[in-house]
Amino acid sequence: MKNLDQRNQIIEYSLKLNSTNLSPLRSGNISLRGREDDKEGYLITPSGKKYETLKPEDIVFMGLNEEEKNDLTNKPSSEWRFHRDIYKNKKDAHAIVHAHSLHATAVSSHGKSIPPFHYMIALAGGEDIKCADYATFGTKELSNNVIKALENRSACLMSNHGQVAFGKNLEQAFELAQEIENICHQYTIALKLGQPKILSFEEMKKVLDKAKNYKKG
Repeated sequence: MKNLDQRNQIIEYSLKLNSTNLSPLRSGNISLRGREDDKEGYLITPSGKKYETLKPEDIVFMGLNEEEKNDLTNKPSSEWRFHRDIYKNKKDAHAIVHAHSLHATAVSSHGKSIPPFHYMIALAGGEDIKCADYATFGTKELSNNVIKALENRSACLMSNHGQVAFGKNLEQAFELAQEIENICHQYTIALKLGQPKILSFEEMKKVLDKAKNYKKG
């Protein structure tokens, strides 16, 4: 089977969505950039299937310039559009994890960016974590909003929905999604005590510079 290793990787990390409680039941989706029949595209989890039932042949390949096909035995995740658009707009994106994680979803329901209450905010690539404006799931409008929120960033919240993170591989993307969930958890606790102290733009610039150098090392 084409891209068998990649298909098995997607299944492995899809199961982790449930086992780590990052995304419950059938929620969330995962994809990997790939090629089939000399066509550039991505492999993505199918729509509506329980993760524990997934087989390699269930994972759907989509071309980067392809719209959803109605004749597919397994339809791609309803969120295939923002996966495709992230790959088209982010050359360093090779894997994407979208999750309805508990605290990220709760914070996203306020539709606000997370300010730099902690320097680990920089993990997403900027001085804050943006929250994409709400739009119906699976729509081009939602995809546009996600791409905007991901400007100069590798993760964002999605208003009244959840979060999305990308990386150079599935391990990195999944770990970033876990970090975003942890940050959101910390933020909700901090807010219970009142408004947290916010780090300055100058301090976050130092942190971001150090993070870039760390990645190079």
